[in-house]
Amino acid sequence: MKNLYVGNLPHSTTEAELRNVFEPHGAVEKVTLVTDRETGRSRGFGFVEMTDATAADKAIAALNGTELGGRTLTINEAKPKTDRPKGPPRFGGGGGGGGRGRDRGHARERREPRW
Repeated sequence: MKNLYVGNLPHSTTEAELRNVFEPHGAVEKVTLVTDRETGRSRGFGFVEMTDATAADKAIAALNGTELGGRTLTINEAKPKTDRPKGPPRFGGGGGGGGRGRDRGHARERREPRW
């Protein structure tokens, strides 16, 4: 059993179409297209699970770089989420400071020194 990542799919691709692309290369166990949670629209990638690892390798060799719906497919072995390297957060990460030391437009009481 081997799980393949299929990227750069046309957003109009259906699971049946993707299955038809891979079946000539071996038995397809499962096809999953990833969709946006909020809109339900395809995110342009998916996964194909093939029962025979050798057939899956042949499918990668035969289909990676081919076109589907005018887009060049990217196909490789899917990596489990836990195996991906942990990197810095992609979108900023960390919160901003509280604006320490800036005048926020309201008067502050002066404090006596603590010594």
